[in-house]
Amino acid sequence: MKKTIRDVNVQDKRIIVRCDFNVPIDGDGRITDETRIVGALPTIRYLIERGARTILMSHMGRPDGEVDLKYTLKPVAESLSAHLGREVLFVSSPAVVDDAVRDAVAELAPGGVMLLENLRFRKEETKNGAAFAKELAELADIWVNDAFGTAHRAHASTAGIAAYLPAVSGFLIEKEVQFLGDAVENPRRPFVAILGGAKVGDKIPVIENLLNKVDSLLIGGGMAYTFFKARGYEIGASILDEKHVGMAASLEKAAKEKGVELLLPTDVKAAAAFENDAEAAFFDADAIPAGRMGLDIGPRTVALFGERIRTAGTVVWNGPMGVFEMPNFAEGTKAVARALADSDAVSIIGGGDSAAAVEQFGYGAGMSHISTGGGASLEFLEGRALPGIAVIEDI
Repeated sequence: MKKTIRDVNVQDKRIIVRCDFNVPIDGDGRITDETRIVGALPTIRYLIERGARTILMSHMGRPDGEVDLKYTLKPVAESLSAHLGREVLFVSSPAVVDDAVRDAVAELAPGGVMLLENLRFRKEETKNGAAFAKELAELADIWVNDAFGTAHRAHASTAGIAAYLPAVSGFLIEKEVQFLGDAVENPRRPFVAILGGAKVGDKIPVIENLLNKVDSLLIGGGMAYTFFKARGYEIGASILDEKHVGMAASLEKAAKEKGVELLLPTDVKAAAAFENDAEAAFFDADAIPAGRMGLDIGPRTVALFGERIRTAGTVVWNGPMGVFEMPNFAEGTKAVARALADSDAVSIIGGGDSAAAVEQFGYGAGMSHISTGGGASLEFLEGRALPGIAVIEDI
């Protein structure tokens, strides 16, 4: 078990917190989705209430080590100030850490909060540069990692800094580790995993790890067509991860040997073109006409997957069932989200497109946990140690 901010004395201490404020900004510099900012508030409020001197840091976008004010965190500071009802000081330093920043930290009062400029204005951030990690560490007494979305990256602010400061987690990471860890190691059964997305190759390590843990594995989305091809089905013009057809066959064989139920769609909605308004119809999974491309699961599959969800104790979902961004091919993904929201299972959404879909369709409140990190949650489900979590001190 990893230490959290509850396990250390933060009173009057300088606490530097790695957050994930990589939020979307429109052309006028306005934040269009504050979900990640709101998600960080419990940790920040806890520190304020206990008289910590809180220094927040994050990246935004990919400025590639160059100062690009399109990616400044100033709008984040303004948003945080509004949410917290107090000023969050922002020192706009292209160097991220300089004498002006150090002076501001020195003057920060107990309960005060400040935000550093975009960490990725420094090339050393993504290279896990020791000198930059030390510059950040010298601002504080304790480091808190609360950015699960970047915990799978060994950067200066997500891992390197732990070489110089006591390291604990915030409440977001605590929740991620609790839900994902329990799902993988101690799930309520039956344990059902639902995987979608385009390419089998992207999910091979996840599937291999989950085959040792789940009772049922449901596969939809674009990756299903590679499994169809491995079975010898006609898939028309559907997306194919040709390089991994053999692996799909091997994974299905492994599931059978391990006694894991591996379910593929039994019917699909296939269109004449990759367009929302393209003429489309439902076909059996093994009879997709030439020239047609599967863009969603069909109603029989929705019922089949829904029944497995209804009887599950734990469900982990990563990857949409179809091209949900197009309204005419969103019903499969929407139906899975609805079934999860209505179920009594512990429902864990593995970030990325699945999380976006759940929120888009209005089912977020019905989920037990929506992960804040798509890539990080996938690597966690693969059974890999995440650098940003591995460096947090154990209790």
